[in-house]
Amino acid sequence: MDIQEISDKLEIADVLSTYARAVDTRDWTLWRSVFTDDAHVDYSSAPYGRAGSRDEIADWLSANFEFITMSQHYITNIESRIDGDTAKVRAMFYNPIQLPGTDGLSFCGGCYHHDLVRTDTGWRCRKLVEENVWFFNNPLGGTASAHPTGS
Repeated sequence: MDIQEISDKLEIADVLSTYARAVDTRDWTLWRSVFTDDAHVDYSSAPYGRAGSRDEIADWLSANFEFITMSQHYITNIESRIDGDTAKVRAMFYNPIQLPGTDGLSFCGGCYHHDLVRTDTGWRCRKLVEENVWFFNNPLGGTASAHPTGS
């Protein structure tokens, strides 16, 4: 690896860490800052998940996280394939969370798939797809299926 690739990988890892901190602290301004203005975010693989523009999803998260008393995202195994000013990133996540209507904690895990671009202000995500692989204490029962209405 040359110095530019090392720098890019560190900066990309920082974007993912900022993303996790923003969700867990419910800082939706900070959350928006890791995305491009025209970003598409897809959480439809999670229970009650949905997909939409950065701002639609930020508003949805803000409204729904009012009912979530605790979440803590761990992001690991970050794989970045950098091609000039774009990058494909796959990172694993583990998330204990306290969901309304469930007894005890719920836990989920899977992969984030990011398409990032280098901007004048650093790396930003223009597309995020969450691949929810497993979910323990799922409020819908079963595995990581999405809510049938997407609400």
